[in-house]
Amino acid sequence: MIESFEYISLLIIPLFILFTVLYGTFKKIRVYDSFIAGAKEGPAIILKIFPYLLTIFVAIKGFQASGAFDTIRDAFYRLFGFLDIPIEAVSMGIIKPLSGSASTAFFVDIVKTTGVDSMATQMSAVIMGSAETTFYVLAVYLGAVGIRKTRYLVPVCLIADFIGIVVAVAVTRCFF
Repeated sequence: MIESFEYISLLIIPLFILFTVLYGTFKKIRVYDSFIAGAKEGPAIILKIFPYLLTIFVAIKGFQASGAFDTIRDAFYRLFGFLDIPIEAVSMGIIKPLSGSASTAFFVDIVKTTGVDSMATQMSAVIMGSAETTFYVLAVYLGAVGIRKTRYLVPVCLIADFIGIVVAVAVTRCFF
């Protein structure tokens, strides 16, 4: 059974590419020329969103280096201490909306320090799958399309992240 899943997973991308080429040919689209035209737009898009990416990376590093991260983590840990949430999971809940790469590196550190079967690791793993890298996504996508007015977008995204993290904690407590 597992071998058939491995075989299918190896074929998914080549079959998707084949389907795309055949579909484009059937619709009389010049697939190669369309691909080249899209590839030509890539560098321009990268240059367009680079300032937004740089801003979010500098903000994240400043947040961590200033000690604000530790202060906020400790405040959340005290606030939700009655739920017996490991401080590592609280840290993951704060970092995940900021940066995917930072949360991945932090998760690796949690696994190394607490072990793979610890509540901190299990809860952090579920949080990783339950929350979005909100500020990174907003910086990239809103920067790419030039949206400037984000009145309700950030608060709604952060509320959704908070709900995802709360559900992750509840699910982890329920199943582990």
